[in-house]
Amino acid sequence: MTTTQQAPADARVPQRRLNLIGVVLVLGIFTTLLDTTIVNIAIDHLHTTFDASVARTQWVATAYLLLYVAVIPVSGWASERFGARNVWAFSVAVFLFGSVLCGLATSLPMLIAFRALQGIGGGMVIPLSFSILTRAAGPERIGKAMVAIALPAQLAPVLGSVLGGLILQYWSWHWMFLINVPVCVAALALVRFLPTIPGRPGDRLDVLGFVLLTPGVIALAYGISEATGSNGFAAVSAWLPLLIGAVLIAAFIRHALASRGKPLIDVRLFARRSFGLSSVITFMAGFSTYALTLLLPLFYQQLRGESVLATGLLLIPQGVGTTIFFLLARPVAARLDGRVVVAGGVALTMVGTLPFAFADLHGGEVLLLAGQLLQGIGFGAAMFPVMTLAFGSLSHDEAPTGSAAFSVVQRVGAPFGVAVIAVILQNHLNTAHTPGQALSGFAGTFWWTFGLSVIPLALAFLIPKKRHEIRAEDPEDAEDAEVTLLDAEKLGPAAE
Repeated sequence: MTTTQQAPADARVPQRRLNLIGVVLVLGIFTTLLDTTIVNIAIDHLHTTFDASVARTQWVATAYLLLYVAVIPVSGWASERFGARNVWAFSVAVFLFGSVLCGLATSLPMLIAFRALQGIGGGMVIPLSFSILTRAAGPERIGKAMVAIALPAQLAPVLGSVLGGLILQYWSWHWMFLINVPVCVAALALVRFLPTIPGRPGDRLDVLGFVLLTPGVIALAYGISEATGSNGFAAVSAWLPLLIGAVLIAAFIRHALASRGKPLIDVRLFARRSFGLSSVITFMAGFSTYALTLLLPLFYQQLRGESVLATGLLLIPQGVGTTIFFLLARPVAARLDGRVVVAGGVALTMVGTLPFAFADLHGGEVLLLAGQLLQGIGFGAAMFPVMTLAFGSLSHDEAPTGSAAFSVVQRVGAPFGVAVIAVILQNHLNTAHTPGQALSGFAGTFWWTFGLSVIPLALAFLIPKKRHEIRAEDPEDAEDAEVTLLDAEKLGPAAE
């Protein structure tokens, strides 16, 4: 039997209210993603400021990352136990408090500790935002509502590079953190507009799942961060945490499948074609699409000698391309076969990579900027439908744990691919003794990203033929469900 998967009537909101909810959620999402990019480009500046080694200073980023991923697995349980709006407001408040303390830090140990506090707050914001938006929109409007999250997520890295460069060049590093304060205050002032979904005091935390999954995710994240060093994945500090993390997560999967209660994350969702496929595409994009966020800044700074600010400005066409897709091309894409949209997006990203694979040490700026514009359009076209595919398949009750599961894939899977590309680049550069050889190393790495893009390109054709039908294959349900993937423009008015 085929029906339409609906959220409970009292959980759905009118379209105007949904738009306002999106604005509030964007404030929380954007500041956490923006902060990550700004800090990453400032590591070299901070290690000079505090007269510390790069390895020690890197913990400013690593401490945030580890605590960020540590809280993602419990976000689903916390939202159901205490109410999604309450936990979202608490997370933003913690992030705000951590930002203020980071801005006031007077030593590197203090900054690292306060960054960890920031991570605790920031880690829950995105999965909770996904959950709140999914429940408020319902499956038939999730495509249109997801724009509120997808666009800032794509633009934050680009804007973060520009803002980071401006702050480091013209102001104090403290403002990298204090810039979060007005945004977080605005988010908290508007939190009352988020829907109120009461918590369920009787929900118990899956303690064994927490003990297995959270340390497992932290170990994976730490191993990935260590793999970007000179020894790559061969370093003990990289492969040992990765091995431990893999064992713990395997044990969690076994526990979750055998559990008669409610596991921390419902891993059965990954067996569902729509959710599982979108997760795999997101994971594989780390080797190609997301890898460009690492390669392009390094290309401009290390190979062409551009400053941090100049690099940020040079990356603007990428953000412009993403904006073009969401504002102009998305309505057209909504009427096309979902497979064509995702595959076309990956293909555009591949074409946009070619100018860098053939680049010289000087010149060719027009082609490079045009390539970045295509990459931006491709990012939007490839990743937006995939996110909609994942969350459009979730029922109202599945949204909290489903959002947490997808966020784990995003925050651990994608960086893993980026780390692999970083190791490939490092291996090329280790044997480079002249600028020409370094150029060849970058070119070879760009060809790797081009070749690995074939995998998500092929996976795109496994998306359901009728893009507006997502099969929810939950073995515990008595019926299948077909919901909208890219049909917000078609069904949105009727749903209002």
